[in-house]
Amino acid sequence: MTRETPRLDDDLQPVAGGGLLDRRLFLRQSLGLGAGTGLLLTGMDAPAANLPPWMKTPGAPFSNYGQPSPRERETIRWISANPAAPGNGISWTPLHRLEGTLTPNGLHFERHHNGVPQIDPDRHRLLLHGLFGNPLSLSIEDLLRYPMVSRLCFVECGGNSNAGWHEEPIQTPVGYFHGLASCSEWTGVPLATLLDEAGLLPDARWLIAEGADAAAMNVSIPVEKALDDTLLALYQNGERIRPENGYPLRLILPGWEAVLNVKWLQRLQAAREPVMARNETAQYSELQPDGKARQFTFLMEAKSLITQPSPGFRLRGPGLYQISGLAWSGRGRIRKVEVSADGGRTWAEAALQEPVLSKCFTRFRLPWRWDGSPRVLKSRASDETGYQQPERATLIAERGRNGYFHYNAIVSWAVAADGSLSHVYA
Repeated sequence: MTRETPRLDDDLQPVAGGGLLDRRLFLRQSLGLGAGTGLLLTGMDAPAANLPPWMKTPGAPFSNYGQPSPRERETIRWISANPAAPGNGISWTPLHRLEGTLTPNGLHFERHHNGVPQIDPDRHRLLLHGLFGNPLSLSIEDLLRYPMVSRLCFVECGGNSNAGWHEEPIQTPVGYFHGLASCSEWTGVPLATLLDEAGLLPDARWLIAEGADAAAMNVSIPVEKALDDTLLALYQNGERIRPENGYPLRLILPGWEAVLNVKWLQRLQAAREPVMARNETAQYSELQPDGKARQFTFLMEAKSLITQPSPGFRLRGPGLYQISGLAWSGRGRIRKVEVSADGGRTWAEAALQEPVLSKCFTRFRLPWRWDGSPRVLKSRASDETGYQQPERATLIAERGRNGYFHYNAIVSWAVAADGSLSHVYA
């Protein structure tokens, strides 16, 4: 008796509406996504005349520091700066053009209030003063002698995705809408080590952190977080932090809004009360429907978005595609990401790319067979605490329309019959 080889189509039965397929197909077999897109080679010989030019001449010489290919010029940060004060503005990470989970240092998002200071590390010092029994003043050279640890985590601006509050959906590539979030490996000295050495007094409840830029931005940080997983970072993704990311020293508070991750850190004052600075009163405070204001909402809640396919790209016709995106949560690990291709009527669980780390970007993937008809793609994340990313209508019902920060609602992409994608509220 002979056994027939199963056809690929036999395993491509949808697990949810709109053509979503079982996430385990990625583990079992090739999906044949490249079928018909290339040429079959019948031999190893190729006429020399057909060799591309880069195989006929020596390549470029060594360089002291590697640069991206000039063919990848579209993979850049998009900048929005105040014309009257160019040092005040933001730049977005192009999430839609990246893969994996780590953000290259040169593409990490930025938020500056008064430009990027060019600090001499030999003159820079960190002062710990206030409610300490043994105040400290440390040079960068001093800090580099301490035992270090590394933490992989995302950093996300509290204002990331704030266009989601608008009445009409913004039409822009996903990274230039949700790209005030990046993920890196940060290496430095646990802040708890220095707080212990400086003799933090029992009545200290807050640390006032201040940067050494021309804006001298300062914010208040609860002592409990400072003693937990806060890091005095000196390195990012293996190299010394770059000036726009806080060189020579910045705070990293995994899972908490980026405004607290003070760049160019020069001072930590232990105090009984918060400083009530501009960025915790006039900013980062939000009026709620009941008339109360949210303040000191440090935690970044669970969030996800589909980066491929997404607006700005076009599907080339019906067939098999990979849906891919990112999820993260300030509460801990992502437990599950679900994807819908029918506007949220049905959902299929996506595969999570290992390793799935706490307070870190997690890449999710799901195979999808598009039949060429209009569809609406959505993703929703759940973290290890049980928190689930809300629908936009739910978030607005809870928080009202006066908000600007901490937008984490489900994002929807409409796929048109011609393969184009747009941002919709669904």
